[in-house]
Amino acid sequence: MRKEYEVRHIVILAPENSTLLNIAGPLEVFDKAIDKFDAVEEKVEFRYVTHVVSAATRKMIPTSGGLSILSEGSFKAINYPIDTLILSALPQAENYESNSELIEWLKAESGNIRRICSICSAAFFLAEAGLLDGKEVTTHWAKSEELARMYPQVKVNISRIFSKDGNIYTAGGISSGMDLALALLEEDCGKSFALYIARWMVLFLRRPGNQAQFTTPLDCQNINNISLRKVCEWLLHHYNEDLRVETLAEYVAMSPRNFARVFARDLHITPAKYIDKLRVDNACQYLLETQLSLDEIASRCGLKNTDNMRRQFLKILDTTPAQYRRSFISSFS
Repeated sequence: MRKEYEVRHIVILAPENSTLLNIAGPLEVFDKAIDKFDAVEEKVEFRYVTHVVSAATRKMIPTSGGLSILSEGSFKAINYPIDTLILSALPQAENYESNSELIEWLKAESGNIRRICSICSAAFFLAEAGLLDGKEVTTHWAKSEELARMYPQVKVNISRIFSKDGNIYTAGGISSGMDLALALLEEDCGKSFALYIARWMVLFLRRPGNQAQFTTPLDCQNINNISLRKVCEWLLHHYNEDLRVETLAEYVAMSPRNFARVFARDLHITPAKYIDKLRVDNACQYLLETQLSLDEIASRCGLKNTDNMRRQFLKILDTTPAQYRRSFISSFS
């Protein structure tokens, strides 16, 4: 007699012109899990059913690479309970405004969905629906400033490949959708099965570095405030010095209190954390590109000593300098 299982519907909701991998990546993770569930049949009391659904009205979804996907239909036609909703990225962040029906649908259905996820700029959909208010989220690093500016009530953090806050999951973009899918799989099925699927797909179950997608502080050229741009450009050449807020404020002729306030307001990070990230980012480059010892790297990057560098790496990347070096040095070197 065939065993009856709980069904968990995984819905990947895709707007037109989304990146193909944002749709196909998570889909492949869950479909591979479906294919391999028999290996752990005695442990898992449910089965996934995956759906690719159009965020528009027509079934055919054109993607940014030119390939089109035939979805099962529009989100308006969903007539089954959604366990996990994954929104794929928008081609442009402002395009969410053209789909007010989807925004209203998200508001109405959010309370009935166990997990709500976004990949890349799809976070703008969730933010507009009010689902990210007060939440710590991530998006693609190139969209982070825009998301923070448009939705100041959202706590934007780009130091992770993906973030979880309550039942809201947000991923940085492109391949990070697969990282997120593996994490969801681990929540449901346990680490050993998620690792089994990751191995089948030749993926990390967890990327080294606490899922860090982009640790380099903001590009100085993208900073609108001239004084802040000036001090950030100066920091690129002086990050290994003993730096205090008073020193930075004096460089741009501002009071320390006003400088700290303006810096945090415009860059969404404190001066101290900005400097820590800049130092860790440069230490990462030394770890990958040189054979210098950890003590030498710590000294060159203003991290003082190995112990302090280790603390900063754990705080920002959730890995140690030694682990980072081992993980990222090419196998072919």
